[in-house]
This record gives sequence, structure tokens and C-alpha cells, in this order.
Amino acid sequence: MLFNSLQFFIFFPVVTFAYFMVPHRFRWFLLLMASCVFYMFFVPVYILVLFTTIVIDYFAGIFIEKSDKKLRKLFLIVSIVSTCLVLFVFKYFNFFNLSVASAARFLHLEYPSTVLNIILPIGLSFHTFQSLSYVIEVYRGKQKAEKHFGIYALYVMFYPQLVAGPIERPQHLLHQFYEKHYFEYQRVTDGLKLMVWGVFKKAVIADRVAVLVKHVYADPHDHTGLALIIATVFFAFQIYCDFSGYSDIAIGSAQVMGFKLMDNFNRPYFSKSISEFWKRWHISLSTWFRDYVYIPMGGNRVSEMRHYLNLMVTFILSGLWHGANWTFIVWGGINGFYMIFALYTKKIRGNIVNAIGLDRNRLLQKIVKTVITFGLVCFAWIFFRAESMSDASYICIHLFSGLGQDFINLVKGDFGPISEQILGLGLSVPEIMIAVCAIIFLVFIHFIQKHGSIRHMLLDKPLLLRLSLYYFVVMAIIVFGVKTSEAFIYFQF
Repeated sequence: MLFNSLQFFIFFPVVTFAYFMVPHRFRWFLLLMASCVFYMFFVPVYILVLFTTIVIDYFAGIFIEKSDKKLRKLFLIVSIVSTCLVLFVFKYFNFFNLSVASAARFLHLEYPSTVLNIILPIGLSFHTFQSLSYVIEVYRGKQKAEKHFGIYALYVMFYPQLVAGPIERPQHLLHQFYEKHYFEYQRVTDGLKLMVWGVFKKAVIADRVAVLVKHVYADPHDHTGLALIIATVFFAFQIYCDFSGYSDIAIGSAQVMGFKLMDNFNRPYFSKSISEFWKRWHISLSTWFRDYVYIPMGGNRVSEMRHYLNLMVTFILSGLWHGANWTFIVWGGINGFYMIFALYTKKIRGNIVNAIGLDRNRLLQKIVKTVITFGLVCFAWIFFRAESMSDASYICIHLFSGLGQDFINLVKGDFGPISEQILGLGLSVPEIMIAVCAIIFLVFIHFIQKHGSIRHMLLDKPLLLRLSLYYFVVMAIIVFGVKTSEAFIYFQF
């Protein structure tokens, strides 16, 4: 069931109304059944896969808590291997098998490659990581093993964040299922506002620019220069609005019922460095890799070269988590390289900033850093979005082709060639203008949210101003929102 579908607009109010009407002791069961229905809207039989991982990690948590040191580690390993094996079979088996087959052919060796004709269960990577965080935290002694099987199953299956996160930690979410939540007008309306904002991001921006991005990236060899740049920048906003829109709807729908999920995005395109970007982008996943991969490997408490290796391994694994394709691995590697390069050249870059006097103009320095960071992120997005390494390589090589001639045409006042390129991008000029205006509005809202949530900033503003803004956003969704229910990008992960 998609958050932007008619089914969900029926499902959500019905479940929420029932949640507040049933006695507290039955609410966990209601939410668990609702989560099962929600998940089974995709491929019903795959709920058995989810049930398998839930059973494994539920008993693993109990055995880990009760056992001595050696057995605790054994149960932890069994749990991690079992859970990851399910993920490997469904998501990575074909990729690794075909990669080994390609390597064997290159070395003139015989290798029988087998392909499994199975569909990746929706959100498998997300609930796998949420299950892993539970058993690891129990092993570390930071979380008591959950004895109530239904509550633990709900922790993994909670429908607002089941398919695409945020990836929660047991210390933050499990205890909330035991708490009694009352209907509170301010909290409920705040959650609904966040849900509407998420729908705006998805329907008005993400799904609209997706048409242009898909048109160009489906066959990038038909385009050069300006077209590739526009498609890549549009994809940066598509993936942000698509995924943060999902997160807003997830967090908002949970908030309506009284649950608090962790924030997943914090104005990432205002970041002034790649390091800052990864503290603002997909926060639940970034912190997961930090706490369970990067820090256990030694983090930055090791030698310089080992620190660089830890960073690169973490980012490559993050890329692999996103998809079974070399493009995702390279995307992760590029971001790892950005981080290492930034650390290695920190002193040199500081000297350059001082030498050109940029340090004396803080505002200009922030703008330059933000623009450079956004450009680097967009370049990495090429590999994330491209269908193959061949397509990604072509885009990188031809990204700036013809820009010189485009500039000359602009100077001459000849807009014909540029207009022709824009008209061949799959969207009409009015649709492109709608997308650009919506993105500008998004950036403006993010700018004024520098010191806090706009929902809370509006509380002390005149009622007419608040109602006008709410009306504008709702009408924008109705009038300019793409009417087809497009799946969220991160569902494939």
C-alpha cells in the first residue's frame, strides 16, 4: 500500500480512529494486524519472509540475554548470519553470482551461473537493519530482550515505517508500544500537517521531475551537456522530495497516534561539507552504519590510514545496502573518497581560503561551501540513478559538452538551440516552470526553518496567515500534484 494511494487515505483514518477507540491493552494487536494488512497489499506471501526474521531475532534476543558470554556471542552471530542470509538470497545472490561468472569468463574459467527468479520483498533492507539493531543492542546490554512476541513483531512491522524507515532503535521505539496515548489536538494536527507537507514533496515535486529524469536517464546517450545537468539536478530534488516526503508521512502518521519516530532529514542540501551532508541525509541509516560498522571497526581512534579505510568500507557497504549493482557500490565509494579527501586536504584548503580572503566574508564562504557540496552530491547521484556503469560513464564524460556553445548563444540572444534542448526533456515548459517554482518554495521553507520547525514557528502567527499557508499547500497538491500513484524510490531497497 502506497502512502500516496487512495487505499492509504482510507486505511489511515480507519486505523487511527479504531486505535483511539479500542482499549489500550488491545492497541498493540490492532496495530500489528493493520501492519500485516498494509504489508500484504504488496506481495502477500512475502509476509512469511518477514515473519521468519522476526521469529529468529525474537528468540535470539531472549537467548542472548539469558546466556553466558560465549553463548551470547554465538547466538548473536547466528542471528546476524541468519537475518543477513535472508537479505542476501533475495537481494544479492544474483548480483554476486553474475559478478563471479563475469570474472570467471574474463579468466577463461568455467563457472555455472544460476539466476533466482524472485522478487525482492518490499523494504527488506529496512526491517532487516531494524531487527539487527535490536539483537546488537540486547547483546551490548543496552536493551532488555522483549518477552512479548506481539510487541516485538510490532516493533519490526510498525506500518508507518515498515517499508522505508526511519530505521528505529529498540531503546527509542519499543517502550512506546506500552505507553497509553491519548487524543491530543495539537499533536494530532501537527502530525497531519507533516503528512500533508510530505504529500506535497512527493506529488508536486518528486513525481513531476521524475518524468524528466526518467526520460533523460533512460537513454542518456541521446543527450549531452545542459540536458544531463538539468536531469541530474532534478534527480537530486526528486530523490530528496521522494524519500523525505515518505519520511514526513511516516513520522506524521505515527505522531497522530502518539508515537515519536526519529527525524530522517534535516535540510541536507544546505550542508557546507560532505561530512555535514551525511549528518543531515537519511539520518537513521547514517547513524546505523556509524554505530554498528564504523565505530566497531575503530572509527577515527586508529591510525590515519586505518581511519581512511574504515570510512571507505563504511561508505561502500552503504552503497551496497542501497542496491545490488556496481553503480551503487561506486556511489558509496565516491562519497567515501569525498570524506577522505576532505580530511587529507583540510589544512591545504584552509590555507587557500585564507590566501584569497574568503575567510573575511563569512556569508560568501558559506554560500561557496554549500554550492560546492551540492555539486559534489549531484555528481555522485549520477551513479545512484544511472542504469549501468556504461550510462554513468557517458554522463560524466558528456556532462559539460556543448555548454560553451550554449553560453555563446545566450550572449548572442539566440535562445532557439537551448529551448530545443529543454523541449526535448519529456516535460512541457509550463510543467518545468511548475517544478522549478515548487523547488524554490521548498528551498524557501527550508531556509526559514533554520532555527526550528515551521509548524511550531506558525503557532503564534495570526490565524489568517496560518490558514492561508495551509490552504496554499493543499490546493497546490490538488491542482499541481501528479495524479498517478508512483511508488517511492526507496521501496526498491
